Amino acid sequence: MKLARAATPDGVVEGELDDRTLTTDDGATYDLDADGVALRAPAEPSTFYCVGRNFAEKIDQMDYDVPEIPDWFIKPAVSLHHPETPIEKPAWTNELTYAGELAAVIDEECHDLDGEDAVESVLRGWTILNDLDALDQERRTARKAFDGSGPLGPVVETDLDPRGIDMETHVSGEKRQDATTDWMIFDPYETIAFLSERYTFKPGDVISFGSPANPGLIEPGDDVEIWYEGIGTLRNEVVAPE
Repeated sequence: MKLARAATPDGVVEGELDDRTLTTDDGATYDLDADGVALRAPAEPSTFYCVGRNFAEKIDQMDYDVPEIPDWFIKPAVSLHHPETPIEKPAWTNELTYAGELAAVIDEECHDLDGEDAVESVLRGWTILNDLDALDQERRTARKAFDGSGPLGPVVETDLDPRGIDMETHVSGEKRQDATTDWMIFDPYETIAFLSERYTFKPGDVISFGSPANPGLIEPGDDVEIWYEGIGTLRNEVVAPE
């Protein structure tokens, strides 16, 4: 089942998405092609917990050491950015890049999860994160934790095995990423359990699992499309700063 949120004339609603029709729990339906209806990010995280250095080819690309435990950083809630909404390239960077990442969405407050079954019991499902990165800034927080640096969506898929699924990223039609989650160093369930020892997750929080090598920058005029098998495609256009 694909869960989605949309801005409508009745406010922001959420429900099950079937093709281009969103049906809420009370039976109301909304056509995503209608005027005034637009997809929003499928969750509202208080925090993004993002794992880096989790694909061998990315480690080679960035000349990193292979981590012995998950290597993570945090994006704040203001990093959230909606699907199909233009990404405004920050005026303070000349080197903006993308990263197509599988992400989990937490469904209930939890802490210190023990094993895959415990992790599975608290998950809402799986979605896609574009972990935007201003490469010319110093240190991860400056590079990655800015307003709108976390495009998320388009849906949360509730019925998905995150292992062995394919992904691709296209920038203005050019294939930039082509990988499978089998290439991850740390399993998604293992990563969530590890981080839960240190943090209390809140409903809507997002944990992402890193990106394969992502060559090239993105510039105003580019369209970024990140596809994960079983979930769909997260799309955003890049525009110049106002």
